[in-house]
Amino acid sequence: MGEVRKTVIDGQSYVLVPEDDYEDLLDTIAAERIMARVRAGEETWPAELVYELWETDSRIRTFRNYRGFTVSELAEAAGISQPYLSEIEAGKKTGSVDVLKRIAKALRVDLDDLVVVVAD
Repeated sequence: MGEVRKTVIDGQSYVLVPEDDYEDLLDTIAAERIMARVRAGEETWPAELVYELWETDSRIRTFRNYRGFTVSELAEAAGISQPYLSEIEAGKKTGSVDVLKRIAKALRVDLDDLVVVVAD
């Protein structure tokens, strides 16, 4: 850590720290907030899953495999037919918002985790 200096400006006390130390302090605070969420039970995903989600043509299939569901098991949990789920996973059908919400709930993910918006 660099030199810490104190100063008074208009009667108010201030502490001056080098910018790199200040940035490190902010990173530490942000990391602690994240770790508090993890300690509270928020799920984290392994890097391999995150990389696969970036590259996959079917986030539903990726999450289904990660959660250990077969197509039939996920379809049943979401209350849809297995052929319909297969068509959604293959990109042949998009699925209604209601169906996607049910799939997300069965997979224990947010709807936003299943839907990727592609910018022009």
